[in-house]
Amino acid sequence: MKEKKKRDGKRTAALVLIILFMAGQILTAEGKRPEEKMSAEVTVPAAGYLLAGREEEKEENSTNIQLYARSAVLMDADSGRVLFGKNENEPMPMASTTKIMTCILALENGNMEDMVTVSAYAAGQPKVHLGMREGQQFRLEDLLYSLMLESHNDAAVAIAEHIGGSVEGFAAMMNQKARDIGCFDTCFITPNGLDASATDKEGKRKVHSTTAKDLARIMKYCIEESEKKEEFLEITRTQSHFFSDGEGRGSYSCNNHNAFLSMMDGALSGKTGFTNNAGYCYVGALRRDGKTFVVALLACGWPNNKNYKWSDTRKLMGYGLENYEYRDVYEQTKLEPLPVEGGVPGSGRPYDEAYVKISMKEPEQELRVLLKEGEAVEKKIQLPKALTAPVESGSEVGSVKYYLDGDLIGEYSIVADQDVERMDFRWTIGYIWSLYAL
Repeated sequence: MKEKKKRDGKRTAALVLIILFMAGQILTAEGKRPEEKMSAEVTVPAAGYLLAGREEEKEENSTNIQLYARSAVLMDADSGRVLFGKNENEPMPMASTTKIMTCILALENGNMEDMVTVSAYAAGQPKVHLGMREGQQFRLEDLLYSLMLESHNDAAVAIAEHIGGSVEGFAAMMNQKARDIGCFDTCFITPNGLDASATDKEGKRKVHSTTAKDLARIMKYCIEESEKKEEFLEITRTQSHFFSDGEGRGSYSCNNHNAFLSMMDGALSGKTGFTNNAGYCYVGALRRDGKTFVVALLACGWPNNKNYKWSDTRKLMGYGLENYEYRDVYEQTKLEPLPVEGGVPGSGRPYDEAYVKISMKEPEQELRVLLKEGEAVEKKIQLPKALTAPVESGSEVGSVKYYLDGDLIGEYSIVADQDVERMDFRWTIGYIWSLYAL
């Protein structure tokens, strides 16, 4: 009898200790504040490429391209990344390169079979012009060829008035579209790019202008992102177009003046421009070997230097083709199990620590990035030091992010591979009961 009482006493003491331990575990898990579980971030070089931030590597990989243009950009049209820039964020007049925005807005908002009636204001635009008369009517599509092949200023105004109700209304549409696609250093006042300035509601003087970076971004939108990109390319690549006015009384012909189209294999599109303030300007696109580049040039010479823009364009396009290749920078990431505070251990014993296996969701496609030799891709693994139970299988617990030049280029979720139950009162009672039963 004494031995039985002694065993029962020991069992009771053991159960009390277990209950106290479990209660402590539960209170710890429930009272843990989220900020106490600090996240850990590990930065490593991705796919064998150099880790950014080393000054000697930056100096060795610096680019020194001599250009005539005062402002220039070479852009990867797939990602929007600037591969080369010269004063690329400085606002400058852009002349008739403006018309790529006029064209894409007309394609997106107009019916190509619409008849456009010419106003006195449109008919009065200076050269270069189609020579339209007040009251004449033209198909909208024909005017877009006039706009882009011959750069007719009267066609631009007629299109703007038809689509926007007025030049001012259309300019508002142009500026809104610029903001929508991330061009915040651009100010459109006219649809044709003639030098212009205006005073806004706050009394601030604005000039019709953009930056080389924004201009390249607009061309990227026209050829890569717009739902009317194919129509835009068809118009801007056409060599000649013939049409009549609405009554069939006048015949007109337009010829493409974008010499770049026959300069380099893979030339896609482009638009020239010139005004006294802007100088010669150009924006063009090229696609070759799976790579698509956009070049934007502002203030690229004045009269007697008409061909500077072609020299600069070829130089920048050649640099992109020769130095950049697509590489898959994605790599599998080995991840260790994470501790789970207040969780039921896999062993089922409350004195052991609970862990959860984790893994990264595999991408559906390669993470292809246009890189030149020596460029750096960073991979950052973001995980908490511990999770709090319960943990549900498939729930996101962290991420793996890839960066190039500080810009996020890829992100993948890290998920829990299993459920981890919380060591709550119900589980504790069940565990104690199992011990007592034994």
